[in-house]
Amino acid sequence: METVVTTVRAAVLGMIGSDVEVRTYDPPSAREGAVVVDVLHAGICGTDIHLQDGRLSVPLPVILGHEAVGFVRELGAGVDVDATGAPLSEGDLVVWASSIPCGHCYYCVALTEYSLCEHRRIYGINQSAHVWPQLSGGWAERIYLQPGTAIFRVPETVSGLDVIALGCAGPTIVHGLLGKAEPRTGESVVVQGAGPVGMAAAMYARLAGAGIVVLVGGPSSRIKVAEQLGVCDVAVDLDEYRTPDARLQAVLDAVPGRRGADLVVEATGHPSAVAEGIDMARRGGRYLVVGQYTDHGTTPINPHIVTRKQLEVHGSWAFSAEHYARYIATLPQLTERFDVARLVTEYPLGQVNQALADMRAGVSIKSVLSPAL
Repeated sequence: METVVTTVRAAVLGMIGSDVEVRTYDPPSAREGAVVVDVLHAGICGTDIHLQDGRLSVPLPVILGHEAVGFVRELGAGVDVDATGAPLSEGDLVVWASSIPCGHCYYCVALTEYSLCEHRRIYGINQSAHVWPQLSGGWAERIYLQPGTAIFRVPETVSGLDVIALGCAGPTIVHGLLGKAEPRTGESVVVQGAGPVGMAAAMYARLAGAGIVVLVGGPSSRIKVAEQLGVCDVAVDLDEYRTPDARLQAVLDAVPGRRGADLVVEATGHPSAVAEGIDMARRGGRYLVVGQYTDHGTTPINPHIVTRKQLEVHGSWAFSAEHYARYIATLPQLTERFDVARLVTEYPLGQVNQALADMRAGVSIKSVLSPAL
């Protein structure tokens, strides 16, 4: 006989700069068009750390967690298929796009750029825990997925840890790398950053047929994992190459003709990396800035280099349901080639602050909360 759950635990940010607290909430029932999910794994993203630091405005208190995977507990009336039209039933392992666009603003209607929607509702970011249904973040035992959420069944060959290993990094890179500056067969690609976004960029560059992939990042423990997983041909370790010029020379040595890379992807979150990345690109090359999701300030660049090199510079912001759909569709290929679950370090929900601390310190590549632990 199933145990009746009277309360649901959730990890809540109540004050900027403070520790996250585990609080309890009443379990909601699924209304029409909604879905209630038992959370299996919820990822900790660099953005969550920035939210804790106050780099984005959020409606406190907020249950953090914009990336999660779990089992369907209850389907609201009218919900019987996922976003692809596949049948959806209680007990199915599912993931979901982290935001719900309004569908009415200029960016939704005129440009169909849903990630730029002016009124997006985002799980774990701009949904207050004071407002019903309260459980609108992934760092909880359950989450209430509101009507309009793009929900996807997880392919049978993919585990929950496989899905959450790249969390929001996977669809973010699908949007930016595959949607804005897709690598061409045989091209040289430099990826700046060895966190989940950088790892995802290197993996997808591999799948897209890049000729050589160079990963620039740190700390050394992350570089070691990247090499073991085979995500890059050459690794430039920040612990070894400590100056911008040293890193530039290492990149030039790695690419054909020392011309610079055909494509450079910034996935660091550090503004100073942008000038370095511009230097690493060849004449007529492309530069994708995808890692500056929160505002870490300005940085000096020389626009003459952009002009002289005739660079294409692309920015990419978050992702929408279409990018998440493509991410899920490519996960079987990704997991067949790369042991992505190796990026994960699991923590019980009650150890959320330790998980955050380990992410800050670079001890873990991908901290993941698993409420059942």
